[in-house]
Amino acid sequence: MDSEFMQATAEGLAGASFEAIVFNFPYMEKRMADGKRRPPDRAPKLLGHFEAVIKNVGTDRPLIIGGKSMGGRMASMVAAAGDFSLAGLLLLGYPFHPPGKPEKLAERTGHLKNIKTPTLLVQGERDTFGGRTLLETVKLPASFEVCWMPDGDHGFKPRKKSGHTLDGNIKLMLKAINDKRWDMG
Repeated sequence: MDSEFMQATAEGLAGASFEAIVFNFPYMEKRMADGKRRPPDRAPKLLGHFEAVIKNVGTDRPLIIGGKSMGGRMASMVAAAGDFSLAGLLLLGYPFHPPGKPEKLAERTGHLKNIKTPTLLVQGERDTFGGRTLLETVKLPASFEVCWMPDGDHGFKPRKKSGHTLDGNIKLMLKAINDKRWDMG
């Protein structure tokens, strides 16, 4: 949650009149406390933590959940379960498959068909977890809208020679979020 990307995103959302709440999963908190790299916890623990954050925030007003990479994957699983009334789902750099392992696509996309919530998927064109070439072969639900980050990698960073910038891609992402027709009730 302290990364430059997440801070810029949260500040941009706040500037567009969204209330943005960022959090770390428990394994990341441990990493920050002791400096040791560790793999993410298993999905049930991650999902339980995500759901606890939602309950703590409350659902008495329109709620858009989302996340970057694995956080977005967990948010999509929460949305697919249908246990919360959501105004939207925001997926930033969704990990469609591990890099170099497109055969694992079904493991990470099977639940997407259950998502009826208005969804904005923001994806780098060159994302090694699933860029434009891969997504042309994936059938996404009708509730999904895709916003491409020009020449962006998994963190939306373009190559210098492309003429695009990370700052420009972040501004494009924030505009897409602000322009999206969310179900704000």
